[in-house]
Amino acid sequence: MEAAVKRALGTNVFKPTGSGGGGCISKGSSYFTDKGTVFVKSNFKNGAKGMFNGEKVGLDAITATSSIRCPKAIAVVTIDDSNPLAALVMENLEMGYSKGSTQAKLGEQLAKMHLHNKMLLEEKETDNCGCVRKTGEEEIDFQIPVTKFGFYVPTSCGFISQENNWRDNWATFYVEEKLQPNIDILNEKKLDKQLNELWPPCRTKILETLQKLGKIVPALLHGDLWSGNIASVDGEPVIFDPASFYGHSEYDFGIARMFGGFTSDFFKAYHKVIPKASGFEQRLDMYELYHHINHWVHFGSSYRGSSLDLMRRIANS
Repeated sequence: MEAAVKRALGTNVFKPTGSGGGGCISKGSSYFTDKGTVFVKSNFKNGAKGMFNGEKVGLDAITATSSIRCPKAIAVVTIDDSNPLAALVMENLEMGYSKGSTQAKLGEQLAKMHLHNKMLLEEKETDNCGCVRKTGEEEIDFQIPVTKFGFYVPTSCGFISQENNWRDNWATFYVEEKLQPNIDILNEKKLDKQLNELWPPCRTKILETLQKLGKIVPALLHGDLWSGNIASVDGEPVIFDPASFYGHSEYDFGIARMFGGFTSDFFKAYHKVIPKASGFEQRLDMYELYHHINHWVHFGSSYRGSSLDLMRRIANS
């Protein structure tokens, strides 16, 4: 992989700095090159290239909004078609904890990111639309607004691919593109009687509730905005490890609430830009549900109880 990264970057120097990071999905390390220090995430599983393609496009899309900082993506690197090993090379940032005034800036800047597509739609009167599928290796014009829900490429929340097929309707997209695929994966692993009793009424309630929202302008989302994916650099907020798509702006709060780590300053600053709408808390249950089910898929039955409890609460709300 070292040789492949050196070729992709056009560098003669590729030396570990001795610092690294990563999580339960991929490992990461920083390297000195003759073009500066870079951070490299790598993964050897089948599908790693697609996962990193999706992350790169998400980082590119966030960067293009000029609203909130994220690491600039440089390249997705592979060895050859017979080897699943892949890597994502990106800007190396010396990150610190997000706290204090950084949280308020994070809320304000996240809201501006969520509003970016709306701003493009208001500025550009065109019949053209950015709602097209890409390979991840094609050039994307992120300044063309989108009018549908989905994304240019599949992305991954964890290691599970989200197809993100464009849909005209948010409620349909959320149920069919986000929730149902993970329900199907769980049933493929092992049929769960309680899951299959609770899912139909829960599904119906989600569709009914989200349909009542009326017109929703698609917002660019981070998609996996938990406290482990936020930081600060030189007093400015940074977000990373996105699982991006265009959806309802409130969706990003689902996992934020699930794991906590966001201060009241964050929420106040966000809602000063995008006021909290009626029914917000009820919808957060629905958006948090995806992440409980996704964690059940990734990490097993320790998330079964919380998933079923949320489904029961939603169905009875």
